[in-house]
Amino acid sequence: MGLLNDVQMKVVSDAIARVEAGTDAELVAVLAKSSDNYFYVSTLLAAVLALLLPLVLKFTPFWLSGDELLLAQWLLFIVAALVLRFPPLMMRLVPGRVKRQRASNFAHRQFLENNLHHTRGETGVLIFVSEAEHYVELIADRGISRHVSNEQWGAIVDQFTTRLRAGNTEQGFVECIEQCGALLQKFSPATEEKNELPNHLVVLP
Repeated sequence: MGLLNDVQMKVVSDAIARVEAGTDAELVAVLAKSSDNYFYVSTLLAAVLALLLPLVLKFTPFWLSGDELLLAQWLLFIVAALVLRFPPLMMRLVPGRVKRQRASNFAHRQFLENNLHHTRGETGVLIFVSEAEHYVELIADRGISRHVSNEQWGAIVDQFTTRLRAGNTEQGFVECIEQCGALLQKFSPATEEKNELPNHLVVLP
């Protein structure tokens, strides 16, 4: 599954513009290919494999001298570190808890970097998606979060996550934006014509 193309990105941006026409809230959508490169995971696993090599050889008929064993460990470490960096394989090896933590930290950083905490009325809302982790998070500033429960956000996130896992990222974005829009127009209806932040989809490599 790849990042959205230009046509799909315009569809998402247009959906944001339609929603913001009916609310004072500022909605920003961010799509990241991955929230981390996770190279430290492949390096750690490669090191563990290299350290276990002498134990494995103990149960085989092969006998290596000290220098040969050291060379074999280094070769195993290098090869394993390179192979385990293959993205599909590496993402299967990274614990789910680690992926969720990294993605959530990245989402909160994007909230700040996109200035959603500086909107008038504290009504900024971030839709964050990280494709590699199949992770979706909605972050709302205080002006919105005090009106919308975690259960309401959670239902939207769960539906988007299902779309994301199925490879329907564009559909997931549009549905999510429209559902967020219904809540935002209810709790923060438009009182003036303004646009503090860009409406285009922010795509991170």
